[in-house]
Amino acid sequence: MLMQLRSAVLMLLLLTALTGGVYPLLVTVLGQALFADQAGGSLIRRDEGSVIGSRLIAQQFTGPEWFQPRPSAGDYATVSSSASNLAQSAPALRERIEKALPDVLAAGQGPVPQELVTTSASGLDPDLSPAGARYQIARIAAARGLPPERLEALIREQTHTSRIGPATVNVLLLNLALAELAP
Repeated sequence: MLMQLRSAVLMLLLLTALTGGVYPLLVTVLGQALFADQAGGSLIRRDEGSVIGSRLIAQQFTGPEWFQPRPSAGDYATVSSSASNLAQSAPALRERIEKALPDVLAAGQGPVPQELVTTSASGLDPDLSPAGARYQIARIAAARGLPPERLEALIREQTHTSRIGPATVNVLLLNLALAELAP
């Protein structure tokens, strides 16, 4: 019996060292070596090195002169990121949409894209559909004094297409490109 206990304790120590130390260290080293940008959070930095944001996490932009991302159930905080978990039939979802609608509704542009008034599964989705970005053109053109055609071209330039999913526009990258435009 003492021999079995000794073997069990040794196996516990060995597996703890392997799965709790060696494996995480190996994954970290390989991730940093092979996928440095992704392992580092896909951060976007200014020329002097300060961090602007991450391509993977939505950020809140305030003011009519910026493209707005999807609403966030966790107020764009990564610690509390989550979906709202509200069913389509939930009165709370209807109330939240009705509250958000006046902020994004633009006269004469047809129905508001659903993604501009509903949260994503993570609450931090950094992307919009090109239609969601285009819906905001009139507001941004008026606020910045830019021709709508220039904003449409900017959205086309920033649209990412994939073989698997729908086309998307990263709102942070779109707003960075927008900041470089002269009015």
